[in-house]
Amino acid sequence: MAALASQFSGLRCGLLSSSQLSRPSSATGPAAGWRSGGTSPAGGGEITCAARIGAPLALTPVQKEREALKKLFEEAYDRARIAPMEGVAFTLEDFHAAIEKYDFDSEIGSKVKGTVFMTDANGALVDITAKSSAYLPLQEACIHRIKHVSEAGIFPGLTEEFVVVGENAADDSLILSLRSIQYDLAWERCRQLQAEDVVVKGKVVGGNKGGVVAIVEGLRGFVPFSQISTKATAEELIDKELPLKFVEIDEEQSRLVLSNRKAIADNQAQLGIGSVVLGTVQSLKPYGAFIDIGGINGLLHVSQISHDRVSDISTVLQPGDTLKVMILSHDRERGRVSLSTKKLEPTPGDMIRNPKLVFEKADEMAQTFRQRIAQAEAMARADMLRFQPESGLSLSSDGILGSLSPDFPAVGLHLHDVPPAEDEVSFSEDNIDKYE
Repeated sequence: MAALASQFSGLRCGLLSSSQLSRPSSATGPAAGWRSGGTSPAGGGEITCAARIGAPLALTPVQKEREALKKLFEEAYDRARIAPMEGVAFTLEDFHAAIEKYDFDSEIGSKVKGTVFMTDANGALVDITAKSSAYLPLQEACIHRIKHVSEAGIFPGLTEEFVVVGENAADDSLILSLRSIQYDLAWERCRQLQAEDVVVKGKVVGGNKGGVVAIVEGLRGFVPFSQISTKATAEELIDKELPLKFVEIDEEQSRLVLSNRKAIADNQAQLGIGSVVLGTVQSLKPYGAFIDIGGINGLLHVSQISHDRVSDISTVLQPGDTLKVMILSHDRERGRVSLSTKKLEPTPGDMIRNPKLVFEKADEMAQTFRQRIAQAEAMARADMLRFQPESGLSLSSDGILGSLSPDFPAVGLHLHDVPPAEDEVSFSEDNIDKYE
């Protein structure tokens, strides 16, 4: 024993590296479980103490954090595998109930409400609270032809009612339309205008051997040549606006027939001698200007522009100018209408110096002109009565028509009470000027 104690008297214990711990021991016999740092005890000398394999090592803070995360993930995995819905308030049944609550009819022709959230050159994407967004193509964005949806007032954030017109087979998204809704409203509007028997404006966009195609309320209508008052060709009428009236409306057959002749006849019926109408200068000629007054071309002769002499019409009027004119005469058979701004001048020459004043005073001056027409007519009738005493009427110096005998009513007729003359007035412009 004394000899064994003397052998361990100089023993030192050193730390082992991790590589030494991982290397399996090849020692056998009494020295197994130890690693020698020098000579073996049997051989004598200095011995290094070996650490027992598998002894716990101290962990760094980073290693501790990784171990905690690993444990957290393992626990979450076990919960998801064993009880996946534990602690979740929104169940699968709730999900199906929510789908049914916000579900809508997506059949062709059904209407849905949506909000535009993106636009591009080809159309717009619309959120309709479905599983995928719906698409509004450019050609379905408006009843009129447009190059971008913004021209139809479609911008992100717009909430509108759309109609489902199709489905995209690639992603099951719906195809929407605003044009279809506007189309239905346009037919309804045309039926209303027909019932009111009003004159509408239609722009000619095409034509064929039978007539022209005009756009009215966004719809394409057909105007046969037999219903056009002018002898112009279809090519000459392209891009021009015509006054029209409805002849036939059939939405089911998409049939819309219009008449220019009926509209012209309606406008002509409203043209009375001395009436003031709004017109647009169409063209200038050396002898006067042609004015469009509701689809009828009237002539404003150079002598009827102003009391002052007009040497160059272009200094007073230009094509496209809008002005008020007075109807001087109307030849229905020949389709000619004579116009005047001269009769509307408050003072001679105002049409050249201050045309704005002429237009402002137009109605007032026209009333004065109509009174002069009535007076001229009454004076002419009075002249006839002077040579026909058997009529029983006489004209006093105050302009009062009265009875010559007690057998006639004693009620007089003052010249100022004569109603304004209408179309039937037979006086020419020369006759009117005679009494000015």
